[in-house]
Amino acid sequence: MNARSEQLKALERLLNIMDELREQCPWDRKQTMQTLRHLTIEETYELGDAILDNDLEEVKKELGDLLLHIIFYAKIGSETNDFDIADVANGICEKLINRHPHIYGDVKVENEEEVKQNWENIKLKEGKKSVLEGVPNSLPALVKANRIQEKVAGVGFDWEHPEQVFEKLKEELGELQEEIKANDADKMESEFGDVLFSMVNYARFLKINPENALERTNKKFIKRFQYLEEKAKATGKSLKDMTLAEMDVYWEQAKGL
Repeated sequence: MNARSEQLKALERLLNIMDELREQCPWDRKQTMQTLRHLTIEETYELGDAILDNDLEEVKKELGDLLLHIIFYAKIGSETNDFDIADVANGICEKLINRHPHIYGDVKVENEEEVKQNWENIKLKEGKKSVLEGVPNSLPALVKANRIQEKVAGVGFDWEHPEQVFEKLKEELGELQEEIKANDADKMESEFGDVLFSMVNYARFLKINPENALERTNKKFIKRFQYLEEKAKATGKSLKDMTLAEMDVYWEQAKGL
């Protein structure tokens, strides 16, 4: 691995390149925080895909893309005299020091859970009116549910045992079934949401990231379905002309891959 001096040299090189691009490149010069926003979100998802695929070479590349965006935003901020990359770095340094009193102070902690509880309590002391203020409104619903539950658990609002969460899940499934029988679309949607929320909560107790778990299943399904398509094409058939029994033969083959 590179020495610290080489790491700092590489970051300085990127800062210099950003200065040059912002000054000389018509596309880079035109960008604003607003135009970069959707690109940053896209890059974040691409990093997430690389992590799920455990493709470390791709992780390295996507981290570079995200680092570029951070440098880009800081450059734009410096042009309006609002902040620069030093302000960004020092800001996160101060936050980390303040929120880790068990490292940089005299607070004692026994485990990871106490660290998370201290983190949320410190945020409230910093002026947050709610522990949920840190959950972005634009997060995908599944990710948001997980973060909401993590946040409230950090201040002690939580179940004590996984079995309790599973019983709650069964209760929510029962309520969903009742609304299905009543054929009330609005209440069915509401109860279905409660089931999903309980599933996310149960995943948290099992130490499973629900977003990762679902995406893993998405990828598995895509792989198997594309195998089914390839086999159907090889036999000169269209999927819409095949019976479910015929398709199931290839599906079972795909499961064995």
